[in-house]
Amino acid sequence: MSRQMELESVPGVGAKTATALRELDDPKRALRDGDVATLSQAPGISEGRAARIARGAIRADHDDPGGFAATPRAREIFREALGLLQSRTVTDYAAKRLETLYPSGVRSRIEEVRAFTERAMDREPDPDVRAALSGVEPLSDPGDVRVRDRCLATSDAERYAEAQEAVPEVSVEVVDDARQLAELARSYSTVVALDEAFAGVDVEGDVRVEPNALEEPASVVPERVLTFFARNRDRVAAAAAVHRVAGLDAPCDLDALADALDRLEEDGSVRGDDELDRLATAVDDLDAAVSTAESVANDHLREAIEERDVTIEGTDLLSLVERGAGVDSLLGRELADEYAAAVEQARDHLVDALDLRDTETMARRAFPDEPTYPVERQEDVVSRLREELTAARDRRATRQKRELADDLADVRGDAERLVANALELDVELAVARFAADFDCTLPEITEDRGFDIEGGRSPLLDVPFEAVEPVDYGVDGVTVLSGVNSGGKTSTLDLVALVTTLAHMGLPVPAESARIGRVAELHYHAKTQGTLDAGAFESTLREFGALVTDITADRPVMVLVDELESITEPGAAATIIAGILESLTEREATGVFVSHLAEDILEASDADLAIDGIQAAGLVDGELRVNRSPVKGQLARSTPELIVEKLADDDGEDGFYAGLLEKF
Repeated sequence: MSRQMELESVPGVGAKTATALRELDDPKRALRDGDVATLSQAPGISEGRAARIARGAIRADHDDPGGFAATPRAREIFREALGLLQSRTVTDYAAKRLETLYPSGVRSRIEEVRAFTERAMDREPDPDVRAALSGVEPLSDPGDVRVRDRCLATSDAERYAEAQEAVPEVSVEVVDDARQLAELARSYSTVVALDEAFAGVDVEGDVRVEPNALEEPASVVPERVLTFFARNRDRVAAAAAVHRVAGLDAPCDLDALADALDRLEEDGSVRGDDELDRLATAVDDLDAAVSTAESVANDHLREAIEERDVTIEGTDLLSLVERGAGVDSLLGRELADEYAAAVEQARDHLVDALDLRDTETMARRAFPDEPTYPVERQEDVVSRLREELTAARDRRATRQKRELADDLADVRGDAERLVANALELDVELAVARFAADFDCTLPEITEDRGFDIEGGRSPLLDVPFEAVEPVDYGVDGVTVLSGVNSGGKTSTLDLVALVTTLAHMGLPVPAESARIGRVAELHYHAKTQGTLDAGAFESTLREFGALVTDITADRPVMVLVDELESITEPGAAATIIAGILESLTEREATGVFVSHLAEDILEASDADLAIDGIQAAGLVDGELRVNRSPVKGQLARSTPELIVEKLADDDGEDGFYAGLLEKF
């Protein structure tokens, strides 16, 4: 199968998305590992979309048909469970990464996540690590780097196209001979010739012949690496801090990495090189230094002229000079030495102000030997000086960039792993915090039907978790759960659904212990509000009919139903529920049906249905006291019966309420 077809075989990946994914270095690896950070670097793919794609790839890898959460309420339970985990993350990445976890009926997927969960539960949710994680984000790969001071040159059309694709940050020029190469060298501070044929060609300027340059783009465009690290400096530093605080094994020397990053300016240039700073300052200050040097010379010459004892008064001479009358001959005859001294002062100032070295001789030619007033720069010399200084600066900067880029290029993969490790740690710590906050344990997943939960407490209730009463409940097949109003029947169903969902996600469950029979689908039908009309009632019956028909040994199901009798009249509802329960029992399903019609259902059923009851201990000060753990094989007493019983106790054996109690 082709690479393209393999990508497009992933659910949710079409031709356009596959093209985007192929921009990544190893999209298959990222899909296989659920690497949301890498997948979201593909063009046009957000982290949320990346999580959905990763989830589809994982399902495909495990041959998972999906559909575990088979009803709206089952999907709500899943989203609430996921929300509890996501609320314990620090980074947005970890929250999205957790979306690759989903409930599955496939054993291999469950075991894969359980292995991750076991590692996560060994983590200590340290607040200092959480604080360090706040600065970690997925790395960004800058795509806007553009370098204009150098170019690539080749005489081969095929090589030209290859260079444009490999190094889009610089211009690629076609040259036929050394003459054209020399022309490029006058336009760019550096020219990299890709053809071996140019080796040995004597061309003025910085021309390098590097036939293998395309194999090492960082040598041509060190800005690619430097900009990457400059833009991601804070993220890499934060990830390094996480490794230090958490005691993680780092993939590289963190101190060496920090030293290299300290040499980077925010714009990706190199700091800490005195020679480069000298040249950069010289280029920036050249015009100002030349102007000041002119002033130095002219001030000296003005003072000399004003003080000079010549045939005419100094002030008159100055007036003549300023009108340009015989300046050259006048200065040459009367003030040659003073002019030479003034020019020498200008030259010294220019050299000293810019701290010139290699270009000192050229700089001194910026002021002419021939007398003139006012003393003025020679623009052609200043222009050449500017070109020389700029070229020297750029060559030095490029050399420094290449050296630092070589160092950083070697650790780019390590830096990426450093950040990835920190982000994955946040995912693990979210699971660890979830397990710690809700006293969780890893459940046993069996191939038998049913479940057994001991000390289960639901974090979905609208009360502090510490106030939630623990529940013990187990079911081996199909049962009817009875109980008083507000006795906890619905919250018990929610607990069973939550524990089952988390177990099939491979995650810990909020219980002292739990055994969950593996199922392929969870059908949780919440209580409906009011009696359904004929069409909706028929649709509901068809849904249950399809459910019962589709159950197989290879695709076991769990069915949780809350007061199905609310869909129609009580008498008909009892008969319908009894029929559904009989069919589920025959098909070895796991099911819990909450109903106030338990007795009627048992009477309507031809099968020996199990019944459990959430028993009320009685009324205390007008409040219902309930044993939240269902009692096996017992029908729960109703709230009206409890109230009548209390009234009968107060009324006596022969009273009205005693007679009414006998009716129950």
